[in-house]
Amino acid sequence: MFSLGSSHHFYLYDGFCDMRKSFEGLCGLIGSGMQRRATSGEVFAFLNRSRSNMKLLRW
Repeated sequence: MFSLGSSHHFYLYDGFCDMRKSFEGLCGLIGSGMQRRATSGEVFAFLNRSRSNMKLLRW
């Protein structure tokens, strides 16, 4: 469990994401699409096409 406090940086993936992707697939999107490191401690947000579901990833 982690808290979403103000000390974290949040990044929103600018496209839609297939919610069936595993964490490894999301880490690939972070590296290739966002040019960030998934292990940086930052919080990454992914939305589906209809913007009704969200996944947050923080390593």
